[in-house]
Amino acid sequence: MRPIDTSIKRTLPFSSDLDLRRRFMIVDKDIVGNMRWGRLLEKLDKLAEDIALEYVHQHEPDARVVTAAVDDIALHIPAEITKDVYMRARINYVGRTSMEVGIRVDQDKNAEHSLASCYFTMVTRIGEGDEAESLPIPPLEYESPIEKERYEAAIERRKSYKEQMDALQEPPSKEEFQHLRELHHAQEEKDFDGLLAGNLVKSNMERMYPDHENVPKKIFGGYVIRRAFELALMHAEEIAPHRPVFVRVNRINFLQPIRIGDKLDFTSRIVYTGNTSISIEINIERTSLDKVTKALSNTCVFTFVNVDEDMQPQPVPKVYPTTYAEDERYLKAHRRRKEHLESE
Repeated sequence: MRPIDTSIKRTLPFSSDLDLRRRFMIVDKDIVGNMRWGRLLEKLDKLAEDIALEYVHQHEPDARVVTAAVDDIALHIPAEITKDVYMRARINYVGRTSMEVGIRVDQDKNAEHSLASCYFTMVTRIGEGDEAESLPIPPLEYESPIEKERYEAAIERRKSYKEQMDALQEPPSKEEFQHLRELHHAQEEKDFDGLLAGNLVKSNMERMYPDHENVPKKIFGGYVIRRAFELALMHAEEIAPHRPVFVRVNRINFLQPIRIGDKLDFTSRIVYTGNTSISIEINIERTSLDKVTKALSNTCVFTFVNVDEDMQPQPVPKVYPTTYAEDERYLKAHRRRKEHLESE
């Protein structure tokens, strides 16, 4: 079986379905980029699950799949809420028990550049509860040049992420140390009125109910990341002088399954600002209904850009870290931003 044989296409008909359009609008006004990307993330996660499950069920009907990570969703152009959204997905890579699902999001099928590109890592599982275990699956056959190219790109993304995680743990370079030092010295000035990272933390709690269920007793991951995204956007609005718009999902990790009855604690931190960008990290901690289990279930990193009415980037206030933990988060975001700028 080849990657092309796994392809699935879905459309959100915003041009004709006014009720659907309204559910995806940020505000009931005519503004550029009036698209609820949190809700679209939910749709994309479900599409990734469906395409992975269809492939796995050909080999094991009782198997299930779970999202392990969302890697680097980059928004290339603003979305138009009056135009249909086309989602085209296929499996790029199959490992021993995991696979990468690539999804291209378009509003113009003939456009040279997509609206956004998305990559989901899905893991196969068999069994329930404590008896669940990873399930090996047969590989795909990569025949055409584009299939081989996407396969190699998927391998490279996995390798790049591991290297990035290793690099983020490196101690500060001389240049980075000087940069952090200047940020700390600025806080000692009598007239300092900058934004302290320690004051840019928000928390929100939510209970998981049966209507959030996806696979038996487990909560739909797409709903959780939608809530995380929407909280991050509202948090960005607190320091953006104009309007923050989504430009990148840097990474979302799914570390533990969330069950019905769990209480989720969303902790949002504004960890860094560039010239016009805002980096926000959200950690989600789950507490079981019986209060016996408490663990980190998700980590999310989002980037927003402050724009004016014409979608032109505008400056944002500088964020100042104070503690070692804030320095570490600031430095990681600084390095991510530098890497993206160098790759463009």
